[in-house]
Amino acid sequence: MIDVYTANTPNGIKIPIALEELAVQYRIVRVNLSANEQKAPEFLQISPNGRIPAIVDHDAAGGSPLSVFESGAILLYLADKYRALIPRDPVGRVRALEWLFFQAGGVGPMFGQAGWFRRLPQPMPMALELYQNESKRLTQVLESRLAAVPWLAGEEFSIADIANFGWLRHASSYTGADLLPFAAVQRWVATIETRPAVQRGLATVRD
Repeated sequence: MIDVYTANTPNGIKIPIALEELAVQYRIVRVNLSANEQKAPEFLQISPNGRIPAIVDHDAAGGSPLSVFESGAILLYLADKYRALIPRDPVGRVRALEWLFFQAGGVGPMFGQAGWFRRLPQPMPMALELYQNESKRLTQVLESRLAAVPWLAGEEFSIADIANFGWLRHASSYTGADLLPFAAVQRWVATIETRPAVQRGLATVRD
């Protein structure tokens, strides 16, 4: 059994989706972000950075429960443990890792900042424009990749797609930037949304 500490956010939906794709038994532990539960001492023992998602794997190697924090690390841990959602061939694996870290280092932080500045009570137009423009640039990078291949790792759906999907599914409404013209990205999002495991994963965290 895997306990998933999460909430209904772009990062929070990743792990339930992956576990549904893997057909692994898990339990959702909802973290109330508005109540700052992610900063509680007991949660910081699991996720030292005070962020969701995090997991505790009660069936980890060695027999003792294992906690893992940071969504990219969790996705890679699950893919390696269950030998799925990541290509077996070396080149495909590298491509999956490239796009996984592209999300962790680019899409997540930049989209997140665009959304944060967009919702400030007192607008900061220069900051918002900066992060919206960077969100557009990153989406164009994804567009170029997805115009050439069906999935970010190449021919296989992988943890790279799951990681980026959480941010791109509502990118325009979240960032305020017009990301709808990116046709390949829009097709990719729509295709992922039709996957039954993805629909089940989204349902588990829906408020």
